[in-house]
Amino acid sequence: MFFVVSKLFWLVAQPISICALLVLAGGVLVAWRRVRWGLTLGGLGLSVLVVSGYTTLGALLIGPLENRFERPAQMPVSVSTIIVLGGSTVGRVSGARGVSELNEAGDRLVAAVYLAQTYPAARIVLSGGTGLLTQGVEAEAVTSARLLADLGVPADRLVLETASRNTIENADLTRVMLGEVNGAIMLVTSAFHMPRSVALFEKAGLEVIAWPTDYRSTGAEGFGLDLANPVYNFSNTSVAIREWVGLLVYAATGRIDTVFPGPSVSPTT
Repeated sequence: MFFVVSKLFWLVAQPISICALLVLAGGVLVAWRRVRWGLTLGGLGLSVLVVSGYTTLGALLIGPLENRFERPAQMPVSVSTIIVLGGSTVGRVSGARGVSELNEAGDRLVAAVYLAQTYPAARIVLSGGTGLLTQGVEAEAVTSARLLADLGVPADRLVLETASRNTIENADLTRVMLGEVNGAIMLVTSAFHMPRSVALFEKAGLEVIAWPTDYRSTGAEGFGLDLANPVYNFSNTSVAIREWVGLLVYAATGRIDTVFPGPSVSPTT
């Protein structure tokens, strides 16, 4: 139920939906001769679009999330398990064409290959089913495994968790699948997603070393106009708002212990 509610909520609450709903409501009010209110709502919708797409708002919102966890200053001597969270593939296209199509978070799988080469004895856990409400879409872990195998990672090193639909289930199902773990665990996901991910894995009983990737900001932006790539800016704003809302909801419902989880002392050996 939580999964379905979260998907339906975000369908309405994401910035592009807010823009559309405000403009639609404004048009309805104008048609009902409530011109002043209609123009006001339409103007608000346009303002959301402009501020999200043509300023550095997205970078400002996502920067603190990305800065929260850093890669270890000193690489661990050994790692027993590398957990790679889903979210980096396009399941519908990949499954239909038999390829491994990546999205903006594809750096997660690049990092997975690098870490697999750095720690040749570590098993690689690919955690991800499908985060869509529709059925019949290839699990992200399957798509990711196909890519890693194509890039030379032996199949017998891969452990696939294909049932999870969100980060809570990533953590809980991976914990059950792994059982007792001896040795350091590396967690790979996008930098903006790392605070919530680490908190959930720790809540599930797994101490992890963060390996953030897929950075979307420098982490030091100030507020101002940014006209070069409005689609990218809008995407960053949407991703950042979704992550902050997720942190607030997870903290309020007791799924994590604090709104903005930070690093603890991680093992390096």
